[in-house]
Amino acid sequence: MSLDLERQKTVESVRRLTRTATVASVKQDEQTIKDYQNQIYSSAKPKFTKENVKNYIITRLTQLVPSKEIMRTNKRLINPIPGLKQVDRRQWYNIMVAFWCWSWDAYDFFTISLNITQLSEDLDVSVKSITWGITLVLMLRSIGAFVFGYYGDRYGRKYPLAVNMFLVTLLKIGTGFIKTYKEFLAVRSLFGILLGGVYGNATALALDDCPVDARGFVSGFVQQGYAFGYLMAVIFKRAIGDNSKYHWKAMYWFGAGVCFIIVVAILFAPETKAYSRQKEVEAFNRKHHIEQLTFKQKALRAIKCYWLVIIYMIFLMSGFNFMSHGTQDLYPTLLTVRYGYSNNRSTVTNCLANIGAFIGGILVGNFSNIFGRRLSIMVCCIVGGALIYPWAFCPGAGTDVGAFFLQFCVQGAWGVIPVHLSELSPPSFRSFVVGVSYQLGNLVSSASSTIETTIGERFPMESASGKHIYDYAKVMAIFSGAVFAFVLFATFIGPEHMNASFEIVQGYDDDEELKQMLTDEIHKVDVQHNENAESDLEEKSGSACSTVSDNKKTGKK
Repeated sequence: MSLDLERQKTVESVRRLTRTATVASVKQDEQTIKDYQNQIYSSAKPKFTKENVKNYIITRLTQLVPSKEIMRTNKRLINPIPGLKQVDRRQWYNIMVAFWCWSWDAYDFFTISLNITQLSEDLDVSVKSITWGITLVLMLRSIGAFVFGYYGDRYGRKYPLAVNMFLVTLLKIGTGFIKTYKEFLAVRSLFGILLGGVYGNATALALDDCPVDARGFVSGFVQQGYAFGYLMAVIFKRAIGDNSKYHWKAMYWFGAGVCFIIVVAILFAPETKAYSRQKEVEAFNRKHHIEQLTFKQKALRAIKCYWLVIIYMIFLMSGFNFMSHGTQDLYPTLLTVRYGYSNNRSTVTNCLANIGAFIGGILVGNFSNIFGRRLSIMVCCIVGGALIYPWAFCPGAGTDVGAFFLQFCVQGAWGVIPVHLSELSPPSFRSFVVGVSYQLGNLVSSASSTIETTIGERFPMESASGKHIYDYAKVMAIFSGAVFAFVLFATFIGPEHMNASFEIVQGYDDDEELKQMLTDEIHKVDVQHNENAESDLEEKSGSACSTVSDNKKTGKK
């Protein structure tokens, strides 16, 4: 959306201020900076004028497909290797740590869904009762996202994530000793809180310093830690759960060992450069007695400016979580109960589905650099909806193919989400906003498994052996079709800030579009001066700006 007159004046003010700051003496005019920050803040608030609303509605269609110029510029990104070469070893380490954290979050979650029948027998309750354990985890994740997201933005990504995963390790060990249904629900509640804190800090750790050209690929790769974790759960369910006298308990004990190794890896991970630069600016301001907003004040400003975007992100993530849980959580049960698949046959189909998910997440995530975030998600929804029939109603080879390509589409759309949410979020609170919006979406969709099992009871049928069962295929097909349509609509009406800067531009990072223009303008000034003058700009700008991103902006403004 184009800037209005007031915001254009703000940009002109920055041009004058940054040129003055570049060549001026060391002494700063603090009042000018303070007044300027207030001007930025007032212009950043959303304005619901008739003209703005009308313009936004029109541009949802006109901006859906990138311009030919942008497509020509970005077509080089079809090959992700040049972009990935820009990622240094330090950042690759952080990406892999984030990947494994998210993988083992998914491993825990799907250990339950893959063992629903065994759990119901061991705890002497119905399958529907066990699905409440899944629901509890999803409902309580928002608490963990709030707590660990807050500490991640305030104290860095590394240590809050390490503490989070260490507590998960202890809980995994304890899970193997539960004996009653009440203990099961209590442990799952604690798991929900702890696992909710992983996503925000893990994605921030991976994407904070990621070059623009590599963002789509890295986003898809990290997000597919979820599919990889599901795949590991499927494999180790067959290798450990089905062959050990402890069944699902042995899977948790094994998972605890891997989780502890991940904790050690996190402790060796470097803090992100973006967060470190933010702390350097704050330290400089304190040293020179430059007034700056407290963490609480910045949080309140971000909420006041971003409240509508945050609500939209929760709305979008509700649909996405319904889409993933609705097509995955009960699918193993559908295969074994509805079609009588053996454990080996079910394992093969679920492995194929997760291989498709892994490939789809990476490919679509990378292609979103070229075709845009919204368009990539919408295409996945349309194709995924067309694949529901073979996925649910064609046992045998048809189910294998349908499961592979349907999860290719589901997780292909998900592969765009980490970078899409990060680009929409306020830079100073990326861990918190991404994590909380994701987990609040989980909260809304938390009852998806219970909804499907409850509706399934309305469609009784007999299996080939004459056993009384429920037609989960029909229920899951209807549910999935409705969710694909919902996500398609939610994505279409939403905003997109492709390739937005992740740098913290102090004082005006509450407005993404404005921040990008200001960052570009400051960069133009920088290149006109020598290295010493460039260093002076960083010091003299103080609370007005932090280190400027050198990444070339090629996406939408």
